[in-house]
Amino acid sequence: MLIKLRSSGKFLKENRMVDKKERRKSVVTESVQVRRAREKLKKRMEAIEKKITTQALEKKSLEIHQWIAKHASDRVILYAKEISLFDENQNTAKVSQKVSLLAERIQKETRSALSLFEKKDANAS
Repeated sequence: MLIKLRSSGKFLKENRMVDKKERRKSVVTESVQVRRAREKLKKRMEAIEKKITTQALEKKSLEIHQWIAKHASDRVILYAKEISLFDENQNTAKVSQKVSLLAERIQKETRSALSLFEKKDANAS
């Protein structure tokens, strides 16, 4: 049984002090497959990091600028247009067929319930 001592970061195990590293070793042992996968991922990350150089970044930056210049004719000029994130529902989306059918069904059910209520009210009077 492990008992954590307050702020020291150490644990008491069977009346002897154990630090975090020793505790981790005793609690979980890493399997061979996990170790291999970790090493494989580490190598892959190192290979990716080696490819990121200042020259590669400059080259990619130049490619992006060239692509933007190439597609400048396709760009939409927004100086004359007003764009806002919320237009106070001036341009609402079209109602889908499913929603409109559901709304019609609710209206029919409401009308029939109201007519039954009116009939009961008229009979009671």
